[in-house]
Amino acid sequence: MVEATGSSPGGSAVLEKQSERVRKKSPLYKVLLHNDPVNTMDYVVMTLRQVVPQLTEQDAISIMLATHNTGIGLVIVCDLEPAEFYSESLKAKGLTSTIERED
Repeated sequence: MVEATGSSPGGSAVLEKQSERVRKKSPLYKVLLHNDPVNTMDYVVMTLRQVVPQLTEQDAISIMLATHNTGIGLVIVCDLEPAEFYSESLKAKGLTSTIERED
């Protein structure tokens, strides 16, 4: 953006270029939970709440049911580092989880 900020001797305008900051957002990632025949529904809900503390009981139940009914459920969308942490934590507790970039 160029803005006229005053006049110099001789009547010509003095132009200053204002710097524009362009912030590129980092891509977001989906943490996915995959259905398995091993873990109970109660265990899945409890584990989701332990691993992702911001999930309410109802959120965790909805994710578990979506996973149970469709084979895969969306746990959370976040930056890469927490997505990796959540996915690895779910795996460490015996659940099957992957991450993929959100487009």
